[in-house]
Amino acid sequence: MSVRTLPLLFLNLGGEMLYILDQRLRAQNIPGDKARKDEWTEVDRKRVLNDIISTMFNRKFMEELFKPQELYSKKALRTVYERLAHASIMKLNQASMDKLYDLMTMAFKYQVLLCPRPKDVLLVTFNHLDTIKGFIQDSPTILQQVDETFRQLTEIYGGLSAGEFQLIRQTLLIFFQDLHIRVSMFLKDKVQNNNGHFVLPVSGPVPWGTEVPGLIRMFNNKGEEVKRIEFKHGGNYVPAPKEGSFELYGDRVLKLGTNMYSVNRPVETRMSGSSKNLASRTQESIAPNPLAKEELNFLARLMGGMEIKKPSGPEPGFRLNLFTTDEEEEQAALTRPEELSYEVINIQATQDQQRSKELAQIMGEFEIMEQPRLSTSKGDDLLAMMDEL
Repeated sequence: MSVRTLPLLFLNLGGEMLYILDQRLRAQNIPGDKARKDEWTEVDRKRVLNDIISTMFNRKFMEELFKPQELYSKKALRTVYERLAHASIMKLNQASMDKLYDLMTMAFKYQVLLCPRPKDVLLVTFNHLDTIKGFIQDSPTILQQVDETFRQLTEIYGGLSAGEFQLIRQTLLIFFQDLHIRVSMFLKDKVQNNNGHFVLPVSGPVPWGTEVPGLIRMFNNKGEEVKRIEFKHGGNYVPAPKEGSFELYGDRVLKLGTNMYSVNRPVETRMSGSSKNLASRTQESIAPNPLAKEELNFLARLMGGMEIKKPSGPEPGFRLNLFTTDEEEEQAALTRPEELSYEVINIQATQDQQRSKELAQIMGEFEIMEQPRLSTSKGDDLLAMMDEL
């Protein structure tokens, strides 16, 4: 297992989350001068994205994220994303958050599977960061946060060997190996089977620095080529046009990690029968887990180790529903396998008073101050907004 995998996993999944939210919010945008008080506007969309991105790329948060550490469970990571989504004026219940997380994970899993070479997972990450910078081009302070993260990625991952990137890719695939959730977009494009498994192509550009398959060279003991044999590979491969740029600005060449929701198309997730059976077989034991303490420490470092306190009075912001109706959302919550239902972990860092004080300061930077108490009728409009996800 690679101890350098976590930042790549977090940034790419976060990028996919922003893609989904942005696409649906854009579809519902109403010009500010024509919007009523209870309607979603372009200003609201930008604020949601700014709040999430600012929290996601918080400097101290990134410092903790980039420290060498093992990957933790899906429950632990999902808890981080729930906190991240709630840094904005949107509110999601467990069923909607589960659905959003399903879309995020399956999209990035597909990208990792299709990476021509292990190092290209870094290009996928840069594609996500490039698109995120487009969301905040009018916010120079937040843009500077993203650029600083880019520099950290370049510094840490720029000098890694091909073998180290292979270990990172293997760690990512182990993390995703039991996830087989069907997504309508992938099913319609015939890149995913009905059992939730992806279909890998046998055509297209080969990895940069390699040759198109179809030729076997034989050499003698002096290293001289003595014979060539051609064979049919059954695909339609072509040489890679050029290597993608790993600079701050440049042509990544690779399209994996770009915003696939830029074209308005319906997206739905379904748990396949085989996935449900597999989930049942891999249910986490209720016995004490030796990694549980480490996961709590991990969450404490990332989220500040403070219990999230609910504000008094009416809940501010929008209740975002990723289902067509409230009834469908409630049904999804009832029928979802118990082992895939996530509970938010409240962490109390009480043993080290000095560290608790530092973590409290970090958490203070995460808070979105002075959120207006917006009309809850806006949340009703979001029911229709997300019905295609």
